[in-house]
Amino acid sequence: MAQPAGHSGWPDWWLRRSLLSWALWPLSRLFALLSAGRRSLYRAGVLRAERVGVPVVVVGNLTVGGAGKTPLITELARGLQQVGWRPGIVSRGYGRRSADDTPLRVDAQSDPAECGDEPVLLARLTGCPVMVGRRRAQAAFALRAAWPDVDVILSDDGLQHLALARDVELVVVDQRLWGNGWLLPAGPLRESPGRRRDATLGPEAALQQVSGGGRHFALVRSLGDITHIVSAQTLSAAQFVQRFGAKPLGAVAGIGHPRQFFAMLQALGLTVQTRALGDHQPLSTDALAGLPPDGPILLTEKDAIKSAHLPPVLRERLWVVGLRLQLPADLLPWLHQQLEKARGLPTS
Repeated sequence: MAQPAGHSGWPDWWLRRSLLSWALWPLSRLFALLSAGRRSLYRAGVLRAERVGVPVVVVGNLTVGGAGKTPLITELARGLQQVGWRPGIVSRGYGRRSADDTPLRVDAQSDPAECGDEPVLLARLTGCPVMVGRRRAQAAFALRAAWPDVDVILSDDGLQHLALARDVELVVVDQRLWGNGWLLPAGPLRESPGRRRDATLGPEAALQQVSGGGRHFALVRSLGDITHIVSAQTLSAAQFVQRFGAKPLGAVAGIGHPRQFFAMLQALGLTVQTRALGDHQPLSTDALAGLPPDGPILLTEKDAIKSAHLPPVLRERLWVVGLRLQLPADLLPWLHQQLEKARGLPTS
């Protein structure tokens, strides 16, 4: 039902209460009833959440689309590795070509068309075992069978996949917060903002508008190094501006919130012609058409994963911008404490 998204990553009528969103409001109430009914079946034990024998952390958002989960999971995985945990990652694998429910192992060289772009990126950035599957619990069991030494599982999204029992729930927000505040299809929410969770994470300005939501942890997003996709030459953001700042530039983003990426580039002083794609949308020659014909084209790491099939003459123009996340000093110690509490829980 959603119309094509703009730079916000959402259709405009999810950002405000327009005539169309009002027309869809009755359907959003039906969606709310169905969601509440399903959750009540799990609470009553009619449907059972399965434990996989190790602590599980679900990182998700209450709205449709991305809000920065992948950079957060990357930093959480790295931080947990540094203090002795052996994390594995499960993901839905959005964008998979196959509709097969069988869990699929992912590594740094996997084809994103077969397993999704974000799982490949997570495998490359973290070095962790990664398993994708529409059924998160099934994927988690398969991951543990393939890598028995994994002692904590990070679930990329999956707040609404209640069949996987979890020990910690982290909700990520960005500047859009809850949009117009309504559930699908009248708004972007998949669940009520009042949903219980262990912590809410996002920019300080967004967190100031969130009441409740467990602990609050402020995240600071920034641009990392910028790397030429063919030669692997790496420049700092300042070096890139010095070298290319006077040239016509293009920027493409097929992520949850393209406007945020473009704004960060513009904050460097770059003048870029932008192209927003849908989240997980394949990167095609047509998608890059109309950008400045000779200058560099800037991509996110997630979009770069999908660029291998592009013509060599076009790939020569691509530069990959690292998106980095600074975690607050108290987040990892808090998470470590939660995971220690969860050790030893029964497997069924």
